[in-house]
Amino acid sequence: MHVDDIRFLFGYDQHATGRLLDACVDVDPAVWERANVVGERGVGGILVHQLGSTQRWRVGLRSRGAEEGPRPELEPLLTVEDLRARWTSEWDAYDEWISAMSDNDLAELDEGVSIWQLLAHVVNHGTQHRSEAAALLTAEGHSPGDLDMFDFAEAQAAR
Repeated sequence: MHVDDIRFLFGYDQHATGRLLDACVDVDPAVWERANVVGERGVGGILVHQLGSTQRWRVGLRSRGAEEGPRPELEPLLTVEDLRARWTSEWDAYDEWISAMSDNDLAELDEGVSIWQLLAHVVNHGTQHRSEAAALLTAEGHSPGDLDMFDFAEAQAAR
């Protein structure tokens, strides 16, 4: 795996998550705040968990396990606007970190698993939660539209 491949994966992650956040803008606050829809979470809780997990992976990997990272899931539920602002900061932090990486860094192991595989997991974990949130939003008449990686790849190739 190469650094450019990881950049692509995180670019897709940002694109798809951004589409979900766009779809949430006009969602009824009761829908956003609803819990116990998928496990103990609803749309807002799912997307806040996705952010928290992504943050914890970055902090944990960068610090080699010395730090745990934030837990926004334990805070009062963020608004869509506050969640977008935190995602923007998180995407910037990943961009900065990944920009400083080499292909050799990606091949390093963390508890027997390569860094590139762990980073691919972060994106894949986001895909799981985006699909849960997208299904809930679509049921409420707020579909985020297609979130396929292929669509993102085509758009990138057209640039």
